[in-house]
Amino acid sequence: MSPARMDRLETAMRTILEYKECFNRHDVAAMLQLLSSDCILETASPTPSGSLISGKDAISQFYQDFFKTMPDIHLDIEEIYSIGYRCVMRWNSTRTETDGVSRHLRGVDLFDVKSTSIVEILTYIKG
Repeated sequence: MSPARMDRLETAMRTILEYKECFNRHDVAAMLQLLSSDCILETASPTPSGSLISGKDAISQFYQDFFKTMPDIHLDIEEIYSIGYRCVMRWNSTRTETDGVSRHLRGVDLFDVKSTSIVEILTYIKG
């Protein structure tokens, strides 16, 4: 593999790993720094098709609301790989529901990264 192609893979992976760390800190401002201004986020709910959120302002509001409803959510990476600027992250999450019950989910996020900015996030959850 050429050094230029390897740099692209490493840059995309580093960007996604940093995004995941920001997510686990619930640091929305830091997450937004990693997104392009026209980023698209496709959520996993409502099922079956999720919803589409476009732009940093809308994504910021989504994550602020998301972390309020799930204040202890945490993602652990099961597997991550990159093909060019496209990254796949298989994860599991844990969180405590409002009734005190711990919940575990598994899912996959597909990312499209251009340079060091995330331009698309597609989330899928096993349900």
